[in-house]
Amino acid sequence: MLLALLLIIPLAASIAILAGAPARLTTLGAAALNLILGLFAACCPDCAGTISWLVLESPAIHFSLGLDGMSAVMLVLSVIVTLAAALSGSCPEGREKLWYSSILLIAAGAIGAFISTDLFFFYAFHELALIPTFLMIGILGRGGNERKAVAWKTTVYLAFGSIVLLAGIILAGTQLESFSFEHLAAVENHQNAIALLLIIGFGTLVSLFPFHSWAAPAYASAPAPIAMLHAGVLKKFGLYGLLRVGLAVAPEGMQHWLNLLLVLLLCNIIWVGFVTINQKNLASMLGNSSVMHMGYIFLAIAAAIASGGNIFTADGGLTLAASAAVLLMFAHGISIALSFSLADRIEAKTGTLEMNKLGGLAKTAPKLCFLFGLVAMASIGLPGLANFAGEIMVFLSGFEGWTSDQELGPVQIATIIAIWGVVMSAVYMLRAFRNTFQGPLEAKCENVTDLSLLEKAPAILLSLVLLAVGLYPNVLLNLLK
Repeated sequence: MLLALLLIIPLAASIAILAGAPARLTTLGAAALNLILGLFAACCPDCAGTISWLVLESPAIHFSLGLDGMSAVMLVLSVIVTLAAALSGSCPEGREKLWYSSILLIAAGAIGAFISTDLFFFYAFHELALIPTFLMIGILGRGGNERKAVAWKTTVYLAFGSIVLLAGIILAGTQLESFSFEHLAAVENHQNAIALLLIIGFGTLVSLFPFHSWAAPAYASAPAPIAMLHAGVLKKFGLYGLLRVGLAVAPEGMQHWLNLLLVLLLCNIIWVGFVTINQKNLASMLGNSSVMHMGYIFLAIAAAIASGGNIFTADGGLTLAASAAVLLMFAHGISIALSFSLADRIEAKTGTLEMNKLGGLAKTAPKLCFLFGLVAMASIGLPGLANFAGEIMVFLSGFEGWTSDQELGPVQIATIIAIWGVVMSAVYMLRAFRNTFQGPLEAKCENVTDLSLLEKAPAILLSLVLLAVGLYPNVLLNLLK
């Protein structure tokens, strides 16, 4: 029943808002309650229980909910970012119903996808979350008339990814007795085709090169809560899906396309890294940074593929590569959500996110400067913050099982190249920090006030999570054992 409540609460709150309930208060109450229940469920999966209702007999489709270590970490990420998103941004007057109900619907879709244990509903909940995403970008996004073009471009790309993914699921599903995750097994036929469809489908939803060009404009145009939820939580659906579904149904097919995946993920890290360095707008830089960092998580997935495709150890825990992917998914989700929340506050106070029009903001807003510096260090991979723990595990997973008397294989070579992405991250994040907060005080920053207590609330929540997981990553890794 607890898992059902995690879905019922945001859906019921969204309906209540559309019916006239106080929008902000209802959203904050629902998000806070879900945070409490989600943390309890993750810490005590046995208390959360399971749900399974037969929906269709052939093929066997169940509305089933359950938790294991991987889904528990994704649930924790979802409920934390949901509360932070509800506290972030500035809702336009008269748009409260659309604004807050969209936050709740996206949260419900993300939570539903991660706690579903049936492939059909796993897919369906993700599609539910995309609808309010498109609406919010097109109606309340930044950029005037350009936001509509961005919304349509995002719709076309993600619809393409969803259709290709659905084709892969159907092709695999015709060879499976049940869509239940516990019954997923390697199919006998068309593994190469299924693996390619899943890589393209999930990859497009995650912004894998070359299907990545929708992401940065979408996040730069989206209202802050939507960018936080999509980049921080919903985009992890594709990575989670490759681990949970792709490696289960087509391990040999994934192995067949391993070298292609390595090339594409390196393009995410290196190619998009150079694009990120070249950005002049803070929101665009953060959007491209998010795309770039997906390459590291794909690298962990590639390491899992190279080691045989089994993400579970003999005792039921996750392998090093799978644990690295999940930990970095969580860390990136928290850090990118914090980045977009703070960027929104910068724009609200200065009227711009063009870095050449900002400068000296540390003099008038030192608290904002400190928090942005913290998340910049997290994005770079500074030890003591969550991203470092995830990235170092990813790099270690690339060399798992390799010995010095062996030649370097494709995964090891890709890992060495990928490490240079850390240098690129340092270049664009430190440049953004310098241009925004250091140097002479620009005119737009002269009368800026520092963050209020309410404005600091989501940033403090997310910063504490970055520090807690960075200093003691076992708080999450223990869930994966």
